[in-house]
Amino acid sequence: MGLKPWQKALFPLRSVAAVVRLFEAELRQPEPDLVLLSLVLGFVEHFLAVNRVLPTNVPGLTFESRPGPDPQTRLYFPVAELSIVAALYARFTAQIRGAVDLSLYPRPDGCSSRELVRKVSDVIWNSLSRSYFKDRAHIQSLFSFITGTKLDSSGVAFAVVGACQVLGLPDVHLALSEDHAWVAFGAGGSQTAEVTWHGKGNEDRRGQPVQAGVAERSWLYLKGSYLRCTRHMEVAFMVCAINPSIDGHTDSLELLQLQQRLLWLLYDMGHLDRYPMALGNLADLEELEPTPGRPDPLTLYHQGIHSARTHYNNEHIYPYLYLAGYHCRNKNVKEALQAWADTATVIQDYNYCREDEEIYKEFFDVANDVIPNLLKEAAAEPQTGAEGAPGGLPALQDPECFAHLLRFYDGICRWEEGSPTPVLHVGWATFLVQSLGRFDGQVRQQVTLLSEDPTPPETDVGGPEDPRDCRRRGPRRESKPEEPPTPKKASERRPPPRPRPPPRGAPAAPSPRPGPAPCPGPARRPRPGPAHPRGPARGPAHPAAPPPGPVLRFRSQKMRGMKELLRAAKVNSSAIKLQLTAQSQVQPRRPRAPPGAYPLPFLKRPRKGS
Repeated sequence: MGLKPWQKALFPLRSVAAVVRLFEAELRQPEPDLVLLSLVLGFVEHFLAVNRVLPTNVPGLTFESRPGPDPQTRLYFPVAELSIVAALYARFTAQIRGAVDLSLYPRPDGCSSRELVRKVSDVIWNSLSRSYFKDRAHIQSLFSFITGTKLDSSGVAFAVVGACQVLGLPDVHLALSEDHAWVAFGAGGSQTAEVTWHGKGNEDRRGQPVQAGVAERSWLYLKGSYLRCTRHMEVAFMVCAINPSIDGHTDSLELLQLQQRLLWLLYDMGHLDRYPMALGNLADLEELEPTPGRPDPLTLYHQGIHSARTHYNNEHIYPYLYLAGYHCRNKNVKEALQAWADTATVIQDYNYCREDEEIYKEFFDVANDVIPNLLKEAAAEPQTGAEGAPGGLPALQDPECFAHLLRFYDGICRWEEGSPTPVLHVGWATFLVQSLGRFDGQVRQQVTLLSEDPTPPETDVGGPEDPRDCRRRGPRRESKPEEPPTPKKASERRPPPRPRPPPRGAPAAPSPRPGPAPCPGPARRPRPGPAHPRGPARGPAHPAAPPPGPVLRFRSQKMRGMKELLRAAKVNSSAIKLQLTAQSQVQPRRPRAPPGAYPLPFLKRPRKGS
């Protein structure tokens, strides 16, 4: 089986428009031909970004010339002839069908087995070169696999899915997180299998399910909220994988145009609705070169966030990073800080594992490079600038900007808690102190800092007498004299006015009223007095006014312990560094053993000097 007659009729492909027409025709099919489309994209990318010199050893290869944006320049597009693409297509299909004997892998229910998926991945894996730099650019397509026997990590996963389509296995699809790829197969994609490496390589995982990574709550597997691709979303994946870079400073204009037009084609056909990163990619391209009559980049960024919230339980990080990057490039300090804070709010519910180094680098760069430089530039600008709130308040005088900064660090500290690997070190603390110092003490004191209990029923394994529970309650008890939640508590204690109307229950009303009512009332009410002298003690007649500035609830232990330090008139850098770099509880809590019950390894432990 080769190319169909209607596919051959679309060749040769002499321009970006011709490639878009091929994709449009394939996307209208129930099963787009992944192999053909990947070969075409790889062919075009190779001769526009990798080898921009007309080769003499490829017979029949020509370049189509057309005027460029400037009168003095001309653009050249490699002509994809049918003979070249058909030969590459036949070679890939013959290699796969010759190496996999489907009769050895029965499929009684019409679904693929794990052994069959493992066999296909072995064929792709064993065809790769033994020595090459696996993170190099432009090796993600099947063109690179056929002509150079090289693929990157996600390229291997895509090649396995393409090979399964060649073998007639319609249940095998691509599964994507934000930094990894594997395959889903079986009825409704109920089973998963690793088919490629991640990071430095883990060949031994091929064929294994990903449930272990999901159970450890690592970002690499998104707690199970990953993309389960359809064939059309797999086409979107290969379009997003286009790399237009010629070198570190130059991009191919033709590849940028091709990627942008193909993403709009997929957008119009509804295939990006469940692909947040593709929407962010399209928004970045629109920021570079807006398309007339299309949504602006900001709208696309928010569509990506909406997609992540709607379809993936708001477990994705990069939609918020895309939005924060946009605001940072446009010097919207407040909006950028808010987007980064939203990013940290998402990451706080993950556990940091050793394979999450990519997202760690993102947060490290943001906290220790991007935010300090952004605040430095904001401090250098004239005070009359409307950098923060719409009313014209500069960013460094806006307490909401300071609250967003604290929420960002609170999420990172919370991310560290319960993780098997520490996150924060002294480098983080140095730049936190620097960023805090950009805000005046009066601005910092306008933010009301509260403490939020980290849901004790789920984590309380050792009982209320566990010393670790005492350690969690410590910072909260120390900060109570100056704790501003008292207005909130006073409003929550509004039941005292309620006992007046309900004297209906004669036996019940008199007994609680002399006991609990007078006791908690005075005990709670004097607290707003010293902390907030402006709040009179007329609780029942006048409920306490809410705090004038933003209110932030800390969830992490470290930030709860720094509440007074963060609102102090002068930044105590030494105390903040000590608190931020203190040893966190980075191991999951273990059940507490009953008194006197020691495990056997403890009893057999050799004594010192023996």
